[in-house]
Amino acid sequence: MYELSASEASRNFSSVLDSAERGETIAVTRAGRRVALVIPAPASNGRALGEVLRRWRSNPALDDVFAAHVESAGRTVSADLDGDPWHD
Repeated sequence: MYELSASEASRNFSSVLDSAERGETIAVTRAGRRVALVIPAPASNGRALGEVLRRWRSNPALDDVFAAHVESAGRTVSADLDGDPWHD
């Protein structure tokens, strides 16, 4: 982790984002106090969530209301969520 003043972070924001993309955490300071952290974004898990919902969908122990919620949630989940919109 390294620190930058807010002014430095502003002037070098592209570099700050490059660092975060490489897995680094950047502390942004104002008047010597940390006010923010720029951290790597967590990987999305649309594929894994979709698989969990597919397994639940076939569970006979679900009541009708909960089964309908699982079905509805499953329709909104997509492996496309695992993509990186900045690089796709």
